[in-house]
Amino acid sequence: MSEESLETIELEMAIMIRRITSYSSHKKIGNLDRSAYLLLHQIATNGPAGVKTLAGQSQLDISTISRQASALEQKGYLYRIPDPTDGRAYFLEITELGLRKLREERQARKIRVGEVTKDWSDEERATFGKLLTRFNIAAIQE
Repeated sequence: MSEESLETIELEMAIMIRRITSYSSHKKIGNLDRSAYLLLHQIATNGPAGVKTLAGQSQLDISTISRQASALEQKGYLYRIPDPTDGRAYFLEITELGLRKLREERQARKIRVGEVTKDWSDEERATFGKLLTRFNIAAIQE
């Protein structure tokens, strides 16, 4: 890969992050911030999990996940399930309210992506999605 390609990717990613951050803070996409959305998505997709597992999957500190989960639990989006193998530990499960909020948020985000890519072909959208997925997978394998 050429140096120019790497510079283009790096710069365009920085611009994309800035625009997404700016848009979400000024024109709220939904009701969930990015960390809450991702944590609820992770639990809804993979099922109940402990804080340590969630932190590992997210590549975040246990304390960060614990704080995020606590806030979501207070809102009624998550609840704790005792770990049958360890009485001191627990798993986090998503509630019906949490699933509903996640679905609403996902729909709002899909609408926004649709607006931004309205002039793209289905093939261009699919290619962009595949490349983003490939990048994210490669990034966690580092």
